[in-house]
This record gives sequence, structure tokens and C-alpha cells, in this order.
Amino acid sequence: MAKKISILSLGCSKNLVDSERLARRFADAGCSCRFVEELPTDGSALIVNTCGFIGDAKEESINTLLGAIKLKEEGALKAVYAMGCLTERYRADLTEELPELDGLYGKFDWEGVVGAIAGRDSSSAPWQRTLSTLPHYTYLKISEGCNRFCAFCAIPLITGRHHSRPVDEIIEEVRTLVKKGTCEFNVIAQDLSSYGTDLEGGRSRLAELLERIAAVEGVEMIRLHYAYPSDFPYDILPVMARHSNICKYLDIALQHIDDGVLSYMRRHIDAEATRKLLARIRAEVPGIHIRTTMMVGFPGETPEAFDRLMDFVREQRFERLGAFAYCEEDDTFAAKHFADDIPQEVKQQRLDALMQLQQDIAFDTAAEKIGSTQRVIIDEFDGERYIGRTEFDSPEVDCNVFVSTDKPLAVGSIYDVRITDSEGFDLIGTL
Repeated sequence: MAKKISILSLGCSKNLVDSERLARRFADAGCSCRFVEELPTDGSALIVNTCGFIGDAKEESINTLLGAIKLKEEGALKAVYAMGCLTERYRADLTEELPELDGLYGKFDWEGVVGAIAGRDSSSAPWQRTLSTLPHYTYLKISEGCNRFCAFCAIPLITGRHHSRPVDEIIEEVRTLVKKGTCEFNVIAQDLSSYGTDLEGGRSRLAELLERIAAVEGVEMIRLHYAYPSDFPYDILPVMARHSNICKYLDIALQHIDDGVLSYMRRHIDAEATRKLLARIRAEVPGIHIRTTMMVGFPGETPEAFDRLMDFVREQRFERLGAFAYCEEDDTFAAKHFADDIPQEVKQQRLDALMQLQQDIAFDTAAEKIGSTQRVIIDEFDGERYIGRTEFDSPEVDCNVFVSTDKPLAVGSIYDVRITDSEGFDLIGTL
């Protein structure tokens, strides 16, 4: 009988891509492999792909491993392995504290678990994977690592220096996935802005990559996640404006607007340059929806600095915005040089105020689409209505469109939908 493998992927979509690559290797090795969203009890060997980005994520990873170990002791799991960001960073500690694990792998040596369980290696190309998402969309990881070393961020300590995948390899992956029915590609990296700077020529090659992905027949939607504001590759903007299959959507984490806080964060940009950047993006790509992330409670964020952040969000009216409170991370610049002296209750109050403001803006953004016609990709049918997303909505993190029609629609296909109403963040429409 084929060995049964379960993969539980925690954290971000970049982790998910690694889990999908792992699943392909197990399939090649003759194992029966499935993705799970909670701890299984089917006697399979479980691999937990951990996250180590912030405190809550680390806690979730540890609790998941502890729960899995308990199930193994009860006979509900055959074995428990760990891999990913948390294990990459705290390998020695976890090896000592969780000796019950059957194997522990990091961010870059996870392929070893295939040999440990299946007894043989995979013949797949490094980029080949088994999708865990709906077959019509995927995440396309184009680089790994980061050279920015922001004061608060542990990512460079986990993933190492930035390194880009070759353009031709990425295009081969896209073509392979298109042949299997994938039409939506959410391009991801820790730092999209630096893509290509470590390849031959030493310059950003994101615009070139987008041109080539957009030219692949069958690619219907391309969405960009995690650009960095400093050294932004402005040459991608005319490419975005020119190609109808590149969504008018950009995820670019800004973190703050107060000059003092930005300086302490080591963000390599100030408020004036941030505003000029946003103005140019909106001017060159009319109608673009910007998703950003803000941080509250960073050391040195005075009440006045937080007020400036709130005013900035009111001014810019970001179509999509997430936020989190500062959490001190071991060995980062901030942990070494700044006291985490803003009380947790103050951080939470600021976070709540910011997200309430953004909720009002997001509701208005949704309502403004009433009467318009949007291209909507269909994800599922709930028994009454079809559920899809516009080009302005990434899977899992953004909004839905609920579509009413008497005609059967094909999941994974794109339709023109007339927006008739909105419900909070979401839209309602008819074919």
C-alpha cells in the first residue's frame, strides 16, 4: 500500500508553494499525499510546514506541533515531521524541546523528508508542484529572501539574502500550469521590487517578467504581491496599464507614514517620497487598487505619530489595507536597539481605531462599484449563488462577488457581472 502523507501548511502563500512542491515529490515517490487544514487522525505521517513571522504565528506553529505529537502518542498519527520558517530559525531549540518529532527540516532542506519517508528522491523539476488551491488559480513565487533588513522584520534572518528565480524557469512553470487549467497567477515574493537585481545585468527585471507572463496564451489574471516602496521598479507601471490580463492591483507594504517612525523602522523612505510614489502609481495605472499593510505600536510611535498615520489613511483611502501591532522579534535590529515600551493595550487600541477607519473606507469602496460592470472569476457555487472575485480581489485575503443567474456558470471561468449592490466588503451582481 502507498504510504499515507498529510501536509498541514501554516502561514503565508509563500509557504504554501513549498508545501505544494513537497506534495509533488511525494507523489513522484509513490506516496498517497493530501493537504489538510486541521490535524488529521487517519494514521498518516503528518508534515507541518511552520510559520515563524510574528509571535502569534510562532505560537500557532508550536501548538500545532504539540497537538500532532499528542495524536501520534494516541496512535492517531503514524509520525510527525516539521519544516518551514520556524524550524529554520529555531532548529536547535526545537530539536531539544520536541524530541518526539520524527524529523525536523528547515526552509531550504525540506526535500530531505521525502527521502526519509519514501526512501527515494523525486525526479521532478524544482518548481513542479501539486496545487492545493482550486485548479484555476495559483501563487507564483518568483524569488526568495530579502536584503532590506527592516528593523522589525525577521524574514532575512529566516530566508537569507534575496535570490531571484530565472525568468525562463518561471515562464516554463506558467506554461505548464496553464496546460493544466490554471488561468490566474498571483505573483509573490518577500520583495517583488528587487526581482532580477541579483541576476545577470544587476537590474530589476520585474517588468520583463510581467511582459512575458502576460504573453502566455491562457493567462487571464496576473496579480502582484509584496512590492517594496524603496527602489520601486517604475517600469512595471506602463506594463500594467497596457496589458488587460495584468490586474490593476498592487500589494505594497508601507508600514507607516511618520518620518520618525519610518526612520526607526529602517524603511529607506520618508513621507514625501511615499506620497509621490503613490501619486505616480495611481496616475500611470488609472483605477488601480492598492493593498497595503500598516504597523502600529512600533517603538517611538508617539500619539502624534499615530495621528499622522490615521490622517494618511484618510487621505489615501486605500482600497485594501491590513494592519498589525508591533511584536518584538528575536535578534532583529529593533529588538537589539529599542525598548518595546508601548503597552499592549495601547497597541490594541490603535490597531482597533485604524481598522475601524479602514472598514468604513472599504465599505465605501465596495458601494462605489454599484452600477459598474466587473470581470469576475468564479470560484464556487454555494447552492444558491455563484461566488467569485474581481481583478481587484486576491484569493483568501480580499472580497467576494455573489452572482445570481439562471444560467450555469463554469468554475474557473471569467464573466462580465453587473454590480447591483454591496454588503459590507462584498459585492452582489447579476450576469
